[in-house]
Amino acid sequence: MSDRIEKLCVEKGMRMTEQRRVIARVLSEAHDHPDVEELHRRAHAVDPHISIATVYRTVRLFDEAGIITRHDFRDGRSRYEEYPDQHHDHLIDMKTGQVVEFVDAEIEALQEAIARKLGYKLVDHRLELYGMPIEEK
Repeated sequence: MSDRIEKLCVEKGMRMTEQRRVIARVLSEAHDHPDVEELHRRAHAVDPHISIATVYRTVRLFDEAGIITRHDFRDGRSRYEEYPDQHHDHLIDMKTGQVVEFVDAEIEALQEAIARKLGYKLVDHRLELYGMPIEEK
């Protein structure tokens, strides 16, 4: 469904201009973690009147509303994804920049146990692993 983000914006009472709708649709359709420049390229292909400044303002607005989430994967660019329904972690391929999403029950349990051992209840966390592909011989 390519209008999930748009629907969330409307539910939160956000005024939806046509350009915001295009950006929302581009984000909803993204299967990767695009940065603002990539979002602009995709949105501009739909509506050539969308400026990069509009994309910056819109992603900041969506991020502040909790509709999308921002990631900084050590490449100097903020990347965005729709706020996930279910928690997941990320593995970043340092060679290609590809971001792999994963869920691991063992890691989740270990993080909970560590927090408990230190006297805390875990309420949120992010795990980002950075790796290089293992070269096969």
